[in-house]
Amino acid sequence: MKKPFRALLLAAGLGTRLRPITLHTPKCLVSIGGKPLLGRWLRQLEIAGCESALVNTHHLANQVEAFVRDWNSPTMRVSTVHEPDLLGTAGTLRANISFFEESTGLLIHADNAMTDSLGPLLTAHEQRADGCELTMLTFQTDTPRNCGIVTTNSEGVVTAFHEKVEEPPGNCANAALYAFNPNFLIHLEQLKPPPSDFSTEVIPQLMGRIQSFHTYKPYLDIGTLHALTQAQQMQFPEI
Repeated sequence: MKKPFRALLLAAGLGTRLRPITLHTPKCLVSIGGKPLLGRWLRQLEIAGCESALVNTHHLANQVEAFVRDWNSPTMRVSTVHEPDLLGTAGTLRANISFFEESTGLLIHADNAMTDSLGPLLTAHEQRADGCELTMLTFQTDTPRNCGIVTTNSEGVVTAFHEKVEEPPGNCANAALYAFNPNFLIHLEQLKPPPSDFSTEVIPQLMGRIQSFHTYKPYLDIGTLHALTQAQQMQFPEI
C-alpha cells in the first residue's frame, strides 16, 4: 500500500513568455494532450496516492479557482491559496508549511509536463541516501543553458548545481519537482534571510544533501511557445 502524502502545486505565475495565450488563460490551464496541465498533475497525484493537494493562485486566479472547485476526486482533497503578491517558489512553500502536517510532501511546478508517473520518485525518496533532506527529479535537456544543471556522485547525490550558466557542464537538468520530509521544512523555516526563490536561494545551500532521481521519459518546461508546440506533439499516456 502506498504511503499517503501531500502536494503543493505552484500555479500562480504570470506566464509572460507564453503571451498572448496567457493574457487570457493561466499557464497551468494550457491544454497538453487534450487536458489542462493542472488537471494532468492532479490526476497523477491521485494515482500516486496523494491525500491532499494545495494550488497557489495569482494570475487569472478566478479561472484556476473555478477549475479546482469543479475537480471531483473520491480520494484526494484539492484546495487553493491566493497570493495577492507573488511570494516566489520558496516563499510559497514557507508560507504553507502547516499544510503538510508532518506528511511527506511534493513541490511541483504545475506549468511543466511529465510523461512519467510519480511513483518512482516517491520510492527513490524513501530509499534516499543517508543525510539527504530532499529528493530532486532530474531529466535530460536539449537546452542546458536554460536550465539548472546538476552533477551527482555514484549514489545520485547532487554535488554541484549550475543555474542557467553560459557553459553548463552537462545536460542533466533539475526538473523543479521535489519530495521532502518534515525535517526539510524545519530547515527551510530556519534559513536567514527567508528565501523567496527555491533554485537560487535554497538548492545551493543543500549540496551533498539532495538525492536525485532521473526520469528517462519526456519532461518539458512549458515556458515558451516553442516548448508548448513541442509538448503538444508529444504522446502522453491516458490518465
